[in-house]
Amino acid sequence: MTDNIVSEERPRSKPRFKKKKKSRAACVIRRILLVLLTVILAVLAALLGVVYVMEKGPSETARNLFVISCRETSAIKWVPNIFLSNEQVELIAAQNAIQETDNITDPGLVQIPAPADIKEAAGSDPDIDPDGDGIDIIDVSGSTFKGKMMVVYDPSRVFVGISGKFGLEEQGKTLPEIYDSYDNIVGAINGGGFDDRPGHMTGGEPWGIVMSQGEVLWGTPMYYTWDTIGITYDNKLVVGKMTVQEAVDMGVRDAVKFGPILIVNGEPVEALGDGSGLNPRTAIGQRADGAMLLLTIDGRQSNSIGASLADVRDVMLDFGAVNAANLDGGSSTSMIYNGEMINQNASLIGLRKMCTAILVKGGEQQ
Repeated sequence: MTDNIVSEERPRSKPRFKKKKKSRAACVIRRILLVLLTVILAVLAALLGVVYVMEKGPSETARNLFVISCRETSAIKWVPNIFLSNEQVELIAAQNAIQETDNITDPGLVQIPAPADIKEAAGSDPDIDPDGDGIDIIDVSGSTFKGKMMVVYDPSRVFVGISGKFGLEEQGKTLPEIYDSYDNIVGAINGGGFDDRPGHMTGGEPWGIVMSQGEVLWGTPMYYTWDTIGITYDNKLVVGKMTVQEAVDMGVRDAVKFGPILIVNGEPVEALGDGSGLNPRTAIGQRADGAMLLLTIDGRQSNSIGASLADVRDVMLDFGAVNAANLDGGSSTSMIYNGEMINQNASLIGLRKMCTAILVKGGEQQ
């Protein structure tokens, strides 16, 4: 009789080379992470070194420009406080600023010809409106900046466009989106300020007054005073500190809030020190003959660092502005002409969402 032999199958041991492969892979990953961490720390150390030299170095002018340029941004306004106290930063800002003014535009200083006369004047001079669309785009430049000036000969074509519903939880729109949401628009620049606190970044809540085509859309209480940039039913730009009710009583049809005011009734405001930092800028002005001046200046780029508010004021004076004011700038600064973005936006993460824009109607306006 044969015995039944039961063979037990022994469990196979896992090959040792797999363990070695895993340990090697983990070692490579650790080395890569260590290199990345070293690079990041080196970059941070270098940046801190640059900040230290700018803030504590021998050049007071460089320090002032660095401090006030950073302070005007929304993303890195805290940087000057790394090596300087808040009191020092505030003092530097106060010593390099545009002086505020309490003056309000006298609309009587602007005399706007009839639309037919505007067209005739443009047609009589080949250097004015050569393509006959009532708009000129002119390159501007300075020692630290390049930009575009849009001259709109008929001011009745200019008004405030909006993104839609307003509110902290509402979504703003980029300038091209606002541009596309209106019919028969040929030009646009960004408009007034908006709340873009960290954690929201929706661009849906305006600062201060907003009026569009005769309707008050934002800016309560009615008695609160805002830095107002408005256009009246007579198509005249008015700038100055006023309440919503004062704006309505003055015949304002379109308005946003920002600033500072740069020129009032032909008088430029005073600039202290460097007249602010160097940044991308947007501004609006009007000549005595009624032509609207829409300005964007590129910044934070190798070929255009940016302009100070004093620079913007001086450009407006060179173009004959009798009234002018600064609009929202920085990474909001944008200009569209005939559906095409014609300036270099400074944002690294895409166009910012905003509440308002200054739009230019196409065709002849009566």
